[in-house]
Amino acid sequence: MISTHVKRAFKFRFYPSDVQAAELSRTFGCVRLVYNLALQARTEAWTLRQERVNYNATSAMLTVWKRTEDLAFPNEVSSVPMQQALRHLQTAFSNFWKKRAKYPRFKSKKRSRDSAEHTTSAFRFRDGRLTLAKMSAPLDIVWSRPLPEGARPSTVTVSRDSAGRWFVSMLGEDKPHMPGAPPASAVGVDVGITSLVTLSTGEKVANPGHERRDRERLAKAQRDLARKVKGGINQEKARRKVARVCVRISDRRRDFLHKLTTRLVRENQTVVIEDLTVRNMVENHKLARAISDASWAELRSMLEYKCAWYGRDLVVVDRWFPSSKLCSTCGTLQDRMPLNVREWTCGCGTTHDRDVNAARNILAAGLAVAACGDGVRPQRSTPGGQSSVKQEVVPPQRTRAAAQLRG
Repeated sequence: MISTHVKRAFKFRFYPSDVQAAELSRTFGCVRLVYNLALQARTEAWTLRQERVNYNATSAMLTVWKRTEDLAFPNEVSSVPMQQALRHLQTAFSNFWKKRAKYPRFKSKKRSRDSAEHTTSAFRFRDGRLTLAKMSAPLDIVWSRPLPEGARPSTVTVSRDSAGRWFVSMLGEDKPHMPGAPPASAVGVDVGITSLVTLSTGEKVANPGHERRDRERLAKAQRDLARKVKGGINQEKARRKVARVCVRISDRRRDFLHKLTTRLVRENQTVVIEDLTVRNMVENHKLARAISDASWAELRSMLEYKCAWYGRDLVVVDRWFPSSKLCSTCGTLQDRMPLNVREWTCGCGTTHDRDVNAARNILAAGLAVAACGDGVRPQRSTPGGQSSVKQEVVPPQRTRAAAQLRG
């Protein structure tokens, strides 16, 4: 069932004045400092006394720190972003204790993302004008799309990326709407490198290769950066040039994936994909760059939350399902199927395109799950704590199929 309301963030670019940029830069520095001090205090408490320090204790520490002479400057900025940083640290430790994440790391001025989160007490949003605490003038926001009617942001996050661009993200409730797809419409999706996705309908979507297209420009910018004297002004200028090329690549890639996934969700009630372990696949150094440029993990992530938003079904086929080696016509399983084999002929006389055949097998396995639920195990829940509509196909001969795939 489609959710009546979902939490949704709307991100816009804005152009701060010199005074606003200085104020936000100070806020970023204070947030980073408070986070690192709290992390150090919690680490020492556990190392020396085996004591777990919670958010309330670090919040009391922050009050003491701000009263000292050396740490009085955080009083010059809004206290809400610093409190939110302590809450984020608490979440990081909770994920660590539950073995969902690694131990929290200290924030670096050069490598960490500059951001500050403001709750409703730290900003004012009226008549389409956003004013943050400690600021007299509203932000100059470029409204690239309208907010939902009657939207009231619950949190506002201001950030600055590596290329020096400023963004504001507003989180609020929204009621997603998309025209209903035909009830029986379903598509199987097989991801690849040459063709980013191959659909069970036979359609292939070529991989734009955004990183490959800008590879020479990126390499030149990186060579120029390597020649600069460390710590100088010219090095910072060269670093910004590298960052601008990188964000150009990531922006174009994200835009392409958004359009592709929205189209798949709009046209189909059921989308079936394969569960790929991208983290393990990029260990192949010959394919790591191409796999990273394809961004399969981001493609799946977009399909997950968009299907949850718009009431579509997402079925995930187990990674060991032999989709490429199985004949979609007669069901014969081939012994070997090297990657260089793009077309093959089955004993039944059917000639298959490797990717189209895999997409059709993925669709058939997903529809079998949707029809009878046989051989299914639950997948992880969707972000936000809602029960997931995803299901995973578990073939009964997992060990045998795994051995054949490796062969």
